[in-house]
Amino acid sequence: MLKIAYHPIYKHELPKGHRFPMEKYDLLPQQLIHEGTCIENNFFEPEIPNSKYFFSVHDPEYFFDLLNITLSQKAARKIGFPLSEVLIKREMIIADGSMKASKFALKNGIAMNIAGGTHHAFSNRGEAFCMLNDQAIAAKYLQNKGLVKKVLIVDLDVHQGNGTAEIFREDNSVFTFSMHGKSNYPFQKETSNLDIALENNTEDEEYLRLLKNMLPKLIQQEKPDFIYYLCGVDVIETDKLGKLALSIAGCKERDRFVLQTCFDLQIPVMCSMGGGYAPEIKTIVEAHANTFRLAQEIYF
Repeated sequence: MLKIAYHPIYKHELPKGHRFPMEKYDLLPQQLIHEGTCIENNFFEPEIPNSKYFFSVHDPEYFFDLLNITLSQKAARKIGFPLSEVLIKREMIIADGSMKASKFALKNGIAMNIAGGTHHAFSNRGEAFCMLNDQAIAAKYLQNKGLVKKVLIVDLDVHQGNGTAEIFREDNSVFTFSMHGKSNYPFQKETSNLDIALENNTEDEEYLRLLKNMLPKLIQQEKPDFIYYLCGVDVIETDKLGKLALSIAGCKERDRFVLQTCFDLQIPVMCSMGGGYAPEIKTIVEAHANTFRLAQEIYF
């Protein structure tokens, strides 16, 4: 059975006018259940995990400044959210969702987190709505438990996974691959193990050609025994924070190729949803829902 991390705290209310579409975290599971893609039993509720799991990725000083809301004003501004105890609790629960989903993926081949993809969280700071790097935390969780050795992170959000790249810069057990908009945020990029920077208005054909050419070669080269997939839908043409031009069908084909590749090669994959900022919430929900529909179609 497809297992999906979801907690009501994912939809934490932000001040009126904030541009981050938090409501998608409630609407997405509702849509999946309404259409019959999922049932209630597909979903599990993560919790606040033991803080020790964060320290394999994040500096303790940064973590405790975050937990106690004692970050400097400059550091807090970079995150972009008005910090609160509830928001930080939410971030910790998201990380637990990705850790637990990773174990489900080992059992079932795939698992998902309705939230997550917080790839702008560095070892010692947060940026751009990201405070704790859920996939990095989950990757080290599996490795430290002796459950996997080599991890490949496939980050197809429209923004480069700069925090993830920094965290694993000196760690050869995790290979970071980011395919993103060249001129989009972050404007000062980190160096992933492999970066593919796309020109503005890249459309379906070119995007899919590059991905389909690169991913199989990369898997053959690195031989990962676990894959993290950051499947942000901010690559679509109407996205407010993206500069690419994929159609919803092209985004779905992207997901199909990644998931089918993982399935065919029998490499467990854990998916975090990442970004999506189209003007209409129904567009965001539909694009994200496609990933879950494909997971059910391919694996179950």
